Amino acid sequence: MEKVAVVILNWNGKRMLETYLNSVIECSKQEADIYVADNASSDDSLEFLQKHHPEVKVIQLEKNWGFAEGYNKALKMVKARYFVLLNSDVEVTHHWLTPLIEFMDNHPEVAACQPKLLADANHDQFEYAGAAGGFIDHLGYPFCRGRVFDTVEDDNGQYDYPMEVMWATGACLFIRAEDYFKAGGLDARFFAHNEEIDLCWRLNIMGRKVWCIPESFVFHLGGGTLPQGNPRKTFLNFRNNLTMLYKNLPEDELQKVMRWRWWLDYLAAFQTLLLNGHWGDCKAIFKARRAFKKWKPLFQEDRERIQAARKTEDSQKLRAPFSIVWQYYAKGIKTFSQLFS
Repeated sequence: MEKVAVVILNWNGKRMLETYLNSVIECSKQEADIYVADNASSDDSLEFLQKHHPEVKVIQLEKNWGFAEGYNKALKMVKARYFVLLNSDVEVTHHWLTPLIEFMDNHPEVAACQPKLLADANHDQFEYAGAAGGFIDHLGYPFCRGRVFDTVEDDNGQYDYPMEVMWATGACLFIRAEDYFKAGGLDARFFAHNEEIDLCWRLNIMGRKVWCIPESFVFHLGGGTLPQGNPRKTFLNFRNNLTMLYKNLPEDELQKVMRWRWWLDYLAAFQTLLLNGHWGDCKAIFKARRAFKKWKPLFQEDRERIQAARKTEDSQKLRAPFSIVWQYYAKGIKTFSQLFS
């Protein structure tokens, strides 16, 4: 069995592979085997790999399963102690794997971790998708060390210390294979967005831990598949976030949180239309609410199973006790360090 397998999910991403794969090979080959799992691309990604990178192991999937199920199917074909789920638009750095491997080897209670995620366009700035590790507030809104809503901080070393977090970014997720499968993997029904937060929350409920190890750092382009402001992205984010809450919230919080989210989601819809003129995003939020209501019964068994597996309330401390919406928009608090000062 391999110790570490870096698995890159690809769909029509030849341009990303041309740009970023070299860094992954050069900086990882001494410590990991490298796979590209292809979601039935219709471009010439596979031909490119065969011609230019025959050393990379290729997993060919029969159709585009999306991010979540694409990884679920691909990882079943990989035998390793640790998986690294790595986006195709990530440039890694020399010895980036070493601190992650050493930390996981020395902390068996930890299921997953991530490096510090910086922006490929500006190496001195955090990247939106995960920055230096993620949290959610008590209403389910995600934020990071280094990014709160659309405010992304410069990296001045302010978060250069390891820290337990609630969720690690799906752009570069280092996870024990045993924990991945024991938790049920990524929820395939999400297709994309919020699926890594959902997985990490389930790991927390099982009594496992998630950390950020900023001694390791990588650069992420971000938005390569669905950029910010795309109505499809808005739809998936709202629908999946509501579903994640329904699955994972403790029973005594569920109804209260869902009532608050009803008001806040519709407020967000009207705000995107009236203040920003984004009719597509407004419609996407309404559509997401309807979609959640329609498929909510499909997750009843998941909820019962997750709640029955709850071993600890420690995950509650990793959910911020305040509303990030109130802190950000009403009180003008824009950075993670201000939230906890």
